[in-house]
Amino acid sequence: MKNILRISLVIAALSLTAACSKEYLDTAPESAESPATIFATTDNCELAINGMCKMMTTQYLSTQGLNGEGSIKTWYGNFGNDTQRCNHTGWAALWNHTYNEQVNSTYLIYPWYYYYKIIGNANLVIENVDDAEGTEAERQFYKAQALVFRAHAYTMLMQLYAYRWQDSSNGSGKGVVLRLDSSTDEDGMYDLPISTQAECYAQIYKDCDEAIQLFQSSGIDRGSDEFYKPNLNVAYAVKARAALVREDWATAAEAAAKARSGRTLMSKTQYMDEGFHTPNNEWIWGVYEAEDQTIYYYSFFAYQASNASSSMQRTYPLAISKELYDQIPATDVRRALWLEPTSEEVAELNTAGRSTDKLYKRAFAEYGDKLYSTSLVYQYMQFKFQCEFYPGGGRFNIYRAAEMYLTEAEAKCHLGQDASAQALLNELNKNLDPSYTCTKTGADLLTEVKLYRRIDLWGEGFDWYDYKRWNEPIVRKSIKDGGSFASAFAVTINVGDGNKWTWKIPKRETDYNKLVSLD
Repeated sequence: MKNILRISLVIAALSLTAACSKEYLDTAPESAESPATIFATTDNCELAINGMCKMMTTQYLSTQGLNGEGSIKTWYGNFGNDTQRCNHTGWAALWNHTYNEQVNSTYLIYPWYYYYKIIGNANLVIENVDDAEGTEAERQFYKAQALVFRAHAYTMLMQLYAYRWQDSSNGSGKGVVLRLDSSTDEDGMYDLPISTQAECYAQIYKDCDEAIQLFQSSGIDRGSDEFYKPNLNVAYAVKARAALVREDWATAAEAAAKARSGRTLMSKTQYMDEGFHTPNNEWIWGVYEAEDQTIYYYSFFAYQASNASSSMQRTYPLAISKELYDQIPATDVRRALWLEPTSEEVAELNTAGRSTDKLYKRAFAEYGDKLYSTSLVYQYMQFKFQCEFYPGGGRFNIYRAAEMYLTEAEAKCHLGQDASAQALLNELNKNLDPSYTCTKTGADLLTEVKLYRRIDLWGEGFDWYDYKRWNEPIVRKSIKDGGSFASAFAVTINVGDGNKWTWKIPKRETDYNKLVSLD
């Protein structure tokens, strides 16, 4: 592919049955028609939006595991301070974040490729929907959805490819390339400079604010089972996440509160049994994968689910760090999501933390319905994520109400509104830990918010991003030093390491964009 940022339009074919799984759209081959023809009607604009939803669960770059939004969570977000893939030492270089400056690496290229692909498709909808045949409300609604896709993509790009906001000289530092239309020159190139961080976040806010206004004026909402499509709550959620990364505390608090409006936190049963593969009212936005449209071993749950039949999960399950687990109160039901060994069981583990005896037998006795029959068993392995169908398919959330509670609470701490932050933590935790009451203030309260963000959002792709923006080092302890990490993962990553945890611009971009150069 000469230029990975050439724009291709995703158009979908709609199956005419009533079930949600059949209403979901498959991507079809690229169209030779002009954008004006393709977007001639609002029905076609809706198909394009659905095509973007499908892009979030699609295999890319002929690489196993690059599966759309799921790989952004699994490969880039999870492996910070609190998660490991048990004994998967062959990929230690990736989990230890040593690829940040390897500009030809697939790992470095992928998020840039994936999110600019979404941005390119969103731009085409934004550019053409105003002239589409249909009602004004429909035009507003589909434009709003495209704007949310673009804002989400830029928010994620900024977390990966830009320095921390506190290292940006109040936003004057480099952000990413702002591509806001589909124009190219006569050679098919698309040359644009790197925008500042301030410019990038201003554009994210602008897209979110315009989307909010259009959702409201359209009077349309997504269908009750269309959790995979953007709506008003999603627009606020994207803005809240962006504002948190930007350290714009007032905006983060306000947007987070609005994002969770009308949403209820999962019940204890939902959280413990099915809430991370079965959509519920807490999910603000998610990804849909149907059994008849699965990407098999490339799927998100093939890399995350304890019951997946994929060799990755059977052999190298995900596990929480012992140090984080030990901070979860004994009264908190979330402790049961991980396999804690007894002192007797610890004695029979091998040097990687694997059991073939006592802990193995207990795991299958207590969690047999959440394990595949040939799964290996390690201490502190997780049972939070389950696949819906083999080898590792299912639906998962991108934004949920708990994130918004924690975002608002963190922002309130920085705004000096301790009572509000305490109330948010108490509300978040009351169903999962009846004994929980937060009375902490000041710096101790902020530490408490961070702790519960690590606990409640564990495995959902926040670990590395949060430690980056908190400007805190990753310090993983090995089993022999009292932790739970395999020795290959037991590293310290200081805040200045790896280009300050910032992925460099891919060489594929600098090769074809004359206004961007390698630093």
